Amino acid sequence: MSYRSSATTAVSAPGKVLLTGGYLVLDRNFTGTVFALDARIHVVVEQLRKGHRRAPSVGSEAVDNGGATKHEKENEDSIVVRSPQFVGAVWEYSIARCENAGGIKVMQKNEGRGNPFVETSLNFALTYISYVADSKDFGSLSITILADNDYYSETAFSKASGQNAAGKFVNFGVPLHEAHKTGLGSSAALVTALVSALVIHRTMQPDDIGAARDKLHNLAQAAHCAAQGKVGSGFDVAAAVYGSCLYRRFSPSILESIGDVGTAGFEERLFKVVEDADPEHPWDTECLDFGMTLPRGMQMVLCDVECGSQTPSMVKKVLEWRKQTPQEADLLWDALQSNNERLCLELKQLSQNSEKGFGDVRDLIQRSRNHIRSMTAKSGVPIEPKVQTELLDAISEVEGVVGGVVPGAGGYDALAVLIRDDPEVIERLNTLFATWESKVDDDFGGKIGQVRLLGVRHGSRGLENESLEQYRGWL
Repeated sequence: MSYRSSATTAVSAPGKVLLTGGYLVLDRNFTGTVFALDARIHVVVEQLRKGHRRAPSVGSEAVDNGGATKHEKENEDSIVVRSPQFVGAVWEYSIARCENAGGIKVMQKNEGRGNPFVETSLNFALTYISYVADSKDFGSLSITILADNDYYSETAFSKASGQNAAGKFVNFGVPLHEAHKTGLGSSAALVTALVSALVIHRTMQPDDIGAARDKLHNLAQAAHCAAQGKVGSGFDVAAAVYGSCLYRRFSPSILESIGDVGTAGFEERLFKVVEDADPEHPWDTECLDFGMTLPRGMQMVLCDVECGSQTPSMVKKVLEWRKQTPQEADLLWDALQSNNERLCLELKQLSQNSEKGFGDVRDLIQRSRNHIRSMTAKSGVPIEPKVQTELLDAISEVEGVVGGVVPGAGGYDALAVLIRDDPEVIERLNTLFATWESKVDDDFGGKIGQVRLLGVRHGSRGLENESLEQYRGWL
C-alpha cells in the first residue's frame, strides 16, 4: 500500500436530530427517524514527516513507564491534535505498539485535560490501519478539528467578535470544557470524521469513501462506544456516516466482544468487527431510506435554549423505570412506535405529493409529545420538562410552524421544529424569542436562558470529503 507522505486529507461528518424514537432506538424492536443536519464537524489530517521506524513496543525492555526510552522520545513519531476554536485545545500524543497484538495506543505528552473521544478514536483508527496497511510507520501527523458554529452556544467572546474574519468558523474564546453544547451530536460527528479521515489518509484514495462507508461506520461505532464507556444505540454515528435514515440499532453483542486496546488480540478482534468478518456476530444495523429528505416546502430549524442535559444519566434512569414497570412502559413504547411509524410514512408520502398540506404531521407530532410527557411523568426523567413544554406550545402557535419536539433523549437540548419553508416564519420565530421569558416553575429545576434560532438546517448528507480552501487561516 502506497505511503502518501505529502497528502492532506479533509473530511466532514454531520450532526443529527432524532426526530422520533428517543429511548426507543435503544431496543432493536423499535426504530427512530434520524435527520442529518447541515452543521458538520471537520477533520484535516496533515503529514508532517515520514516515520523511519516502528512505534515502540509496550511491555518490551526498551520501553519505560511513559512508553519509550529517552532516545526514542527524541525521535519518535507523534500526533498533534488541535481544536483552534477553543483556548488551549491542543493534545500531543506519542504512538506505541502494544505487545501480544494489543493494537496501537497513543499517550498524551502535554499537560492539561485529556480528550477521551480524540484519544480513543486515535487508538482504534491507528490499530485498524496498522493491521491492514503494508507500512507500519505512521510518521508524524498534525490533525485539526473544526466545528460549524451551531454545535456550541454563543459565548461572550464570539458575540463580541462576530464571524471570524479568517473563515466561516467562530473562535469561541473559551476552553473546550467551558463551551456549552447545543445537542447536535458533536461527539459522534467528531469520532466519525476523525477515524474516517485517518483511515482514508493512510489506506485509500478520497474517492473510495463511498465503497468504504460500511467499514468506516463499523469502526466509528466501535470507537464511539469505547469512548462513551458503553454500547449506545448508534443512531448518531449512523447519521454521521450515512446521512438521514430510518434507523434500527445493531445488537450490542457485536461490540461487546472487542475488549480494550492493549489487551492481547485486540487488533484482530477490531479488524473482524470493522470488516464484518465475525460469523458469530454479524452486523445487523438497519439504515433505511439513506439520504431521506423533508417534503418540499417544509424545513427543520433548531432552537438553542442555553441549558443542556446529561444524556447518559437520563437514559439510565429511563431504562431503570422500564425494567421496574415493564407492562406500563411497553404500552407507552408501542404507542410511540406506532405513532412514529405513521409520522415517518406521512413525511415520505408528502415528499411525493406535498399538495395535501401538513395538518396530519402537526397532529402526529402533538400525539408524540403527549406520549413523551406521559413518559416524563412516569419515569421521573426530564424528557419534556415543563419549561420546554411551555416553549414548544408557544412555538406551535406561531403561524407557519408545523410542530416541534425535544429531540433524542430530550431534556434541555436544542428543540427541533418543523416549519413551512418561508423566511416570514423565521422572522416570526425570532420575534417570539427576542422577548421570551419562561413563566412556569420547572418540574426538574431547569432554567431556560436566551432562546435563539440556530442557523443549522436539515442536511440529509452523511460523511463527505472536503476541499481545503475553506480552512484558510485555521491550519
